[in-house]
Amino acid sequence: MIAYVKGQITYKNPTFVYVESGGVGYHVNISLNTYSRIEKAESVKLLTHLVVKEDSHTLYGFYDGEERDLFVHLLSVSGIGPNTARIVLSSLSPVEVKHAILSEDEMIFKQVKGIGAKTAKQIILDLKNKISKESDIQVTLPVRDNTLQQEALSALLALGFNKQSVIKAISDVCKTTPDLANVESLIKASLKKLSS
Repeated sequence: MIAYVKGQITYKNPTFVYVESGGVGYHVNISLNTYSRIEKAESVKLLTHLVVKEDSHTLYGFYDGEERDLFVHLLSVSGIGPNTARIVLSSLSPVEVKHAILSEDEMIFKQVKGIGAKTAKQIILDLKNKISKESDIQVTLPVRDNTLQQEALSALLALGFNKQSVIKAISDVCKTTPDLANVESLIKASLKKLSS
């Protein structure tokens, strides 16, 4: 198993790079997320994952461990191959992928090319427990009206509700009624969601 490739970038485009290391040029497939981080770099260290099939050995590279771990998790989902996993990580940042999984937001995944309703459900079903156990980030709410949402989150957690359920309820309320005037309205609407 190749854990990482470190060396000079001899060729680069948004889907793959050539990294020369020890006199060998490695063809490494990358996501747009990784490309945006190395776009200006001349040398690089990419964490890698080797996908072995009957007719090919394909190396995928990632700027950081978080993205590589998500790629491996996505490969474990029925119906998702390496290309689809790479499209997910090109369309969404690792944090957005984790947030979508933990808040059970199927719509985010359905907007990704090649992912339908069934696969979106499967991603959430298969990965929610894994991501919530190992995630070292605090899942936060979408940025829009963040202060209002964080206050509502704190209040509902203080009432003893489960964090992931609260995040999902608040996200759902903000999608359906984005013009809520104050934190009280948001808490009341979220409580209705939690009680239903």
